[in-house]
Amino acid sequence: MITFNLPKGAARLIVLQRIELIDPFLIKLRKFFGRYIFSNFITKYFLNSNSIAKKYHVVMSKEFSTIERFIKNDDKSFLSIGGGIGGLELIINQNFKNNDYYFIERNYVSKKVRYGWGGMDNEEAYNDLNLQKTFLKINEMNENQINIFDYDNENLPEKKFDIIISLLSLDYHYDFNLYEDYLKKVSKPDTKIIFDTIRADYFSNIFRKVEIIKTDSNTVHKSKRLVCTGFLDL
Repeated sequence: MITFNLPKGAARLIVLQRIELIDPFLIKLRKFFGRYIFSNFITKYFLNSNSIAKKYHVVMSKEFSTIERFIKNDDKSFLSIGGGIGGLELIINQNFKNNDYYFIERNYVSKKVRYGWGGMDNEEAYNDLNLQKTFLKINEMNENQINIFDYDNENLPEKKFDIIISLLSLDYHYDFNLYEDYLKKVSKPDTKIIFDTIRADYFSNIFRKVEIIKTDSNTVHKSKRLVCTGFLDL
């Protein structure tokens, strides 16, 4: 597979989650008309779904390449926090079979796109959970593998996970402390927690092992991608 199948409306969610995927012309329209018009009108009617699907597949394949070596065949339970519509998990599913995927997401699209650090506030969202489930299913993830939780309306899953992934979300847009207690509940001593941050040194005081696997100097935040295992106080 070199692209994704996109249900109607999914291309809009993808570009709101990954703004770098839009064409230069649409970037100009966004700057000219502003974020509100871009989010609520332009992204609904002026996107090329086929182009977005291919670009999104390329980006998710590159993201997978940064974490692939940390995924083992006996890692069967995955948790995604703020991972968007789920393209990365589809790539993982194509390469590692018989896994269960849990997603923690918010089920609305913010009226005005805002990217940046939110601290202890986590109010921005660009997702539709019904569309997400449809997207996963039409791209060959079985329904019994999919477990989607609405951050605002449901109890979060409380089971032990092998791998927890939150790329460009946890401690990138909102503070790690929002999830710290929860992550301790759902982690084993060898659970791998993978996320992006601008304060890599901070986490040596929280985890037994912290490994930097990617440094991105091109992002606004100049972030580092970490793989962390073993909370020090557990």
